Amino acid sequence: MSAKRATRILAVSVPPDTARDFERTAQDEGRNKSELFREMLRVYRVYRETRTFESLQRYGAARARRLGIATERDIDRLIAEARRG
Repeated sequence: MSAKRATRILAVSVPPDTARDFERTAQDEGRNKSELFREMLRVYRVYRETRTFESLQRYGAARARRLGIATERDIDRLIAEARRG
């Protein structure tokens, strides 16, 4: 019975300059290419989550402006109005 590998090998195509830059960056940071790739993926995921969050913030702020919501007091007022029905 053979053990399953804990990792998978990926092959990607990049221009030669990009490959050299990637290898140089890994060397400069004292990492191997796999470690650098994992870190890049982690950072990209955070970037995507942040971009999504900021997009939602902009939507919420625009919606609040249209509804005349500027302070927490405005929110409390709208909640009280909704509860009164």
